[in-house]
Amino acid sequence: MSNNCAIIVAAGKGKRMKSNINKQFIDIKGKPMLYYSIDAFNKNSSIDNIVVVCGKDEIEYCRENVIKKYNLSKVSRVVEGGQERQDSVFNGLKALRNCDIVLIHDGARPLVTSKIIENGIKYSNIYGACACGIRPKDTVKVKDENGFSHDTLNREQLFLVQTPQCFKYNLIYKSHNKASEERIQATDDTKLVEYYGSKVYLYEGSYDNIKITTPEDLSIAKAIFEDRYIK
Repeated sequence: MSNNCAIIVAAGKGKRMKSNINKQFIDIKGKPMLYYSIDAFNKNSSIDNIVVVCGKDEIEYCRENVIKKYNLSKVSRVVEGGQERQDSVFNGLKALRNCDIVLIHDGARPLVTSKIIENGIKYSNIYGACACGIRPKDTVKVKDENGFSHDTLNREQLFLVQTPQCFKYNLIYKSHNKASEERIQATDDTKLVEYYGSKVYLYEGSYDNIKITTPEDLSIAKAIFEDRYIK
């Protein structure tokens, strides 16, 4: 049996949230947002180990007020984040031991489902690398430097990538290690493995699996939580 691990990345400051605390610790239904993101993996029977990546000055707070308080027992380590998200993920990867499959997830996506997690494990075992996401509902235009529409993209070929992004551990570790040595920067983890020659399978995520970045996102997330609990 493979050893399936998760890295929850919660080191960002979230300036667009306009809050006086890190957005990962903002309250949703009486618990910090980060709790829900970790708990989705903690209660999934296919996940064996979780590493959380936090800002240096928030590690102790995260341990005491999230992990210990809510008994998130699969969290083995809380490690310090880096300068960029890519550095934070690499720190998380280096903290894992005996890992076969790793799922890398945003701490600010508290609405991830068990099905998305299970499919991430399944498809990364088959293809080596995969990511969940959704098709855009809106028409997507390319804007030129003068502000005019330059092109209209085919929605059938477009995919809005979410997390978790899931990989065979050796593949993503080697990609991050090479990128660190060669000072290659990428916007996300799938871009790194693609840069070094691997293909990434895209599977269905959920329109509910939003990343909470702005106060408006938080309002939407709270409404989704209300809907889930009422059901």
